[in-house]
Amino acid sequence: MSDTVVISLARFGTLAERIAYHLDADLLGYEPDAFRIAFSQYRRIVAVMSAGIVVRKIAPLLIDKWTDPAVVVVSPDMSFAIPVVGGHHGANDLARELVALGIQPVITTATETMGLESVEGIAARSGRHIANRDTTREVNAGMLDSRTGIYTVQGPAIVLAGPGVSFLSRPGTYTVGLGCRLGVTSGEVEATVRQALEDSGIMPDEVMIYATTEKKIGENGLTRAVESLGGCLIFLTDEIMKAQGQVSPSAAGRIGLPGVAEPAALAVSRKQELVMKKRVSGRVTIAIAR
Repeated sequence: MSDTVVISLARFGTLAERIAYHLDADLLGYEPDAFRIAFSQYRRIVAVMSAGIVVRKIAPLLIDKWTDPAVVVVSPDMSFAIPVVGGHHGANDLARELVALGIQPVITTATETMGLESVEGIAARSGRHIANRDTTREVNAGMLDSRTGIYTVQGPAIVLAGPGVSFLSRPGTYTVGLGCRLGVTSGEVEATVRQALEDSGIMPDEVMIYATTEKKIGENGLTRAVESLGGCLIFLTDEIMKAQGQVSPSAAGRIGLPGVAEPAALAVSRKQELVMKKRVSGRVTIAIAR
């Protein structure tokens, strides 16, 4: 099964077949539930019909730009390919793939229309994920007026980033939130992490990023443990941590936070789902999200 589907009204079936063949995509005839089915099964959707039909049908299905499939409308005369959902998340690239058929992509995302890359595009090109997705709007706005810098930092290193900085990390499914007591050793942290990952059926290379509160910047045991695990550790501001709210009861209220491990794991996760709630092991607290 392909990750791409072409949905078409019956009268445009021949055109849709050409597009599906070119993209090595599945073909689906239009019917009332076609888009609902496509949203649940495909990552990319090409619709050969009027944009009005597509907009009305997909509007109730839209949840989040990070998880919604990319949707491109192709005009019935095969002149234009218009990304209507997920421009920065695959739709612009999908529209460009149709140039070989003589179809002109109509790109409307601000960075691309100015000949600039978006942070999402840079992440895709470099094979990385955006750990803190809430930053992308501000960072892309900075791209438009040349305020956004791009820096590569080779570890071991500590990066203190403000709310307008996107952090691109290695690919992975899971995020690990860490808390600790003062003076914790790297051995304590590493042992706790490895045990938690094993209990959850997760390999260390499946972890996208490790996160904790900026209040733990001075804890060398944390940084050394994550380095030993081959991961990246990001320190989150109080503002970001508080925005996650409280999941489990926590003593972190003494330092003005709803928690440490759970909010940290959720803040940099992609699906905002805990796969392992807070676990306390000695002087280390850990939570895992995805």
